[in-house]
Amino acid sequence: LKWVCGFANAQGGKIYIGINNAATIVGVEDQKMLMEEIPNKIKNNLGITTEVNLLEDSGTYYIEIVVQPYSVPISLRGRYYYRSGSVKQELTGAALNEFLLHRAGFTWDDIIEERATLADIDEASIKKYLRKAEAGGRLPDADGLTSEELLDKLRLVQDGKLKRAAIILFGKDPSKFYPNTFVKIGKFEDDDFTIRFQEVEEGNIIEVLDKVLRTLDYKFLIKNISFEGMNRVETLEYPVPALREMLLNALIHRNYMGAPTQLRVYDNKLQLWNHGTLPEGITLEKLSKSHSSFPRNPVLAEACFKGS
Repeated sequence: LKWVCGFANAQGGKIYIGINNAATIVGVEDQKMLMEEIPNKIKNNLGITTEVNLLEDSGTYYIEIVVQPYSVPISLRGRYYYRSGSVKQELTGAALNEFLLHRAGFTWDDIIEERATLADIDEASIKKYLRKAEAGGRLPDADGLTSEELLDKLRLVQDGKLKRAAIILFGKDPSKFYPNTFVKIGKFEDDDFTIRFQEVEEGNIIEVLDKVLRTLDYKFLIKNISFEGMNRVETLEYPVPALREMLLNALIHRNYMGAPTQLRVYDNKLQLWNHGTLPEGITLEKLSKSHSSFPRNPVLAEACFKGS
């Protein structure tokens, strides 16, 4: 029943009873009884119907259960299961929350934050965003907009109430609402375990992006020194636009109900980690090729695109 639930919540699939892991047909006993009990148990425990077929090979009977994918969440005794690859996993915590939102047609960033008001929005971050949007030219008719008008234009409010994306992008203190919005930065030895020192940067996306870049510049990364004539030129070991793009993508597409974003700095590489899974329908193989975009937080992603 857990496997049927997992298939129904994923892309569907087939389950065989009477075939072992080596794909050898070993058969079942009491196949007539099973053909009656299996559909009833699935219907009574999961509330769905499946196609149950009795198959035969050289006089040996086995059973095929064909499970169709469902657009609504399916639970087994109040628990939700999901099949990912060859693994059946129980969804809990942030993963369950994201799954239920997705099945209801919502994304996390598009939900109204009932606890927040316009007093929780940082005006300085709004002004900085508008300056960058004007330079990028992706947000027309933005000149002279009030904070409330800008939030409405970016679809960050609904019926006068702030969405979660508004808090993440412009909030004075996002951690007041969502505790793991910060970024942890650590300088590590090559053994992956020994940490030399670490820092934590907090704030909304506008603030954190600049804070992390400054901290990397001052404390974590080496500056290469060269000279142009009599002038000393210092450049970071990684291009600043590349660092900015990497950080911005991490902050936009992370799971804000999970663990904080973590940046590990080594002598010869950087590793950036977010809590979450690949979007439904995207595999590691597809990720390395041309594929469609499935942003985890589409409202937040669109607002950041217009302001970059």
